[in-house]
Amino acid sequence: MNSYKLAIVTVSDRSSRGERDDLSGPEIRRWAENNSLSVVREIIVPDEREIIKKTLIELCDEKIDLILTTGGTGFAPRDQTPEATKDVIEREAPGFAEAMRMKSLEITPHAMLSRAISGIRGKSLIINLPGSPKGVRENLQFIEKAIPHALSLLNNEVTDCGGK
Repeated sequence: MNSYKLAIVTVSDRSSRGERDDLSGPEIRRWAENNSLSVVREIIVPDEREIIKKTLIELCDEKIDLILTTGGTGFAPRDQTPEATKDVIEREAPGFAEAMRMKSLEITPHAMLSRAISGIRGKSLIINLPGSPKGVRENLQFIEKAIPHALSLLNNEVTDCGGK
């Protein structure tokens, strides 16, 4: 992968208050290091729609290429990550979330409870991931092959997608 900049945003009330260690963010970091991505920001925020939204906008304004969120994508009343992401994105990129749900359903029926979305703001790609380390590992594995091409397209580095 090119030397793209990555930000990790963990959405968790308890982790943001220091009551629980964040295990999913470090899992994303390990994946990034194995894929030659430069982690430039790691942020933990509470499950508050406006705080998540503000954080995502700031990261996009900083020209972060890839923003991976973890947590806040389920059915719990405080899960607000997809709504905050919808507030921020200019264009949807539904294939990532669709692929994650489809492949996750092969592992657990609970995958259908994921409300994760993905989309684009400016040249930043935002992808919502589950809040568990196992879910992060599995879902990144499902989508990792498409991420480099997506980032190349967003940065106008691809001149011909059609092939021969």
